[in-house]
Amino acid sequence: MLVAALTVPAQAVTYGTPTIALSASYLSGAVGATGDPVVNVTVGQSGADASALTVSASASSKPSVAGTEDVTVTGAGAVRQLAVAARGRGYTNLTVKVTGLGGKTATKTLSYAASAAVQNPADARYLTGSADASAAVDVGGGYAVVADDESNVLRLYDRSRSGAPVKTWDFSSQLGVSKEVDIEGATRIGDTIYWTGSLGNNKDGEYKAPRNTVFTTTVSGSGAGTQLAYGRSYKKLRDDLVAWDKANGNKYGFAAGTAAGEAPKQIDGFNVEGLEFAPGSTTTAYVGFRAPLAPVVPGGKALIVPVTNFDQVLASGAKATFGAGIELDLGGLSVRDIRKNAAGQYLILAGSWAADDNSDPYALYQWDGVPGHAPVKRADLPTTDPGGWEAIVEVPDLTVPGARVQLITDSGSADLYGDGTEAKDLTHAEWKKARAAWFTLG
Repeated sequence: MLVAALTVPAQAVTYGTPTIALSASYLSGAVGATGDPVVNVTVGQSGADASALTVSASASSKPSVAGTEDVTVTGAGAVRQLAVAARGRGYTNLTVKVTGLGGKTATKTLSYAASAAVQNPADARYLTGSADASAAVDVGGGYAVVADDESNVLRLYDRSRSGAPVKTWDFSSQLGVSKEVDIEGATRIGDTIYWTGSLGNNKDGEYKAPRNTVFTTTVSGSGAGTQLAYGRSYKKLRDDLVAWDKANGNKYGFAAGTAAGEAPKQIDGFNVEGLEFAPGSTTTAYVGFRAPLAPVVPGGKALIVPVTNFDQVLASGAKATFGAGIELDLGGLSVRDIRKNAAGQYLILAGSWAADDNSDPYALYQWDGVPGHAPVKRADLPTTDPGGWEAIVEVPDLTVPGARVQLITDSGSADLYGDGTEAKDLTHAEWKKARAAWFTLG
């Protein structure tokens, strides 16, 4: 007897609604930039392999900043990378869409901000998360720890890439402060990094105790594996400097510059921005001043004051002792940072003492660290880009022709996106950024 075969119809596959998530809802870039930050787009759909999903993006508000054709999505699987090539300065919203099987879709909005083009964009990188970079220390492996003068957060960045910090540390609780130390200078000896506040009044001429702080952190590891641990602090260096200057006839006007009502960033103010150790020394530190300058300092020269027991000031809280002030001719500019390399070659980043100085000149000077020896200008720096040059990451071998040095801006007061908002006041951390740039020394 023959039995007819039964055919069972295949069940239709039911696909769920796709899911989409962005690693950040806000992204910044720059016109003409190389290696701007990207956003990871994570997608999925029940009943479907993630590699079968399509991710696309379109401009939804201001294509003059970035249009659909300026957005690139790469990668496969559940995580894709979205990059934007800025067309113009300003803000725009992008719609990011995942199209799944069965024709189902889901979308997310990415808010994008683009800053203007800068000189030599291939040599520029943007450190996001903060606009007020103020000091930097190389920690090897292509990474640097960068301080911020508007907070007490130290951030670890990959020096070769634009983007967010790899790690962050906030030592406010260990320092016993709730306001910013106004970190302005740093240097490293062995596994110890020394950090100093500005030691000056705030911009309104008010004394704020946290600014009178120097402290240490201990480094372990290097590169992306760098770790920082809090060391010790000292909170009377400003007082020691004022007492020393009074005992020497008020030569530099420190008492007047720190008086109530005196703003720090004026020609006769009081504001520290550089810190480095003397040649061959692990005990004497050079404290570099943004102010005072002429006419307080004779001849309009920049000022460095040696602290001869700086190691003990931090190790045991010893009262600071000082050597004679060092006066340097930096072409009418003051110290914005000072750094040396293992060979004892110094670079001084020179800039204006003024508060609003983005259009004022900047220059790099080479020095041997010896009092009485004159520094030599190695480069003039551009002033047309937003933000003021603020930090030297490390000093190359200055005897090598074409040596290159990486500098970082404090862009806190810059109007990055053309809407009149200062970068430090931007709502979203992803839109705050400082610029790191490489310069060739002449």
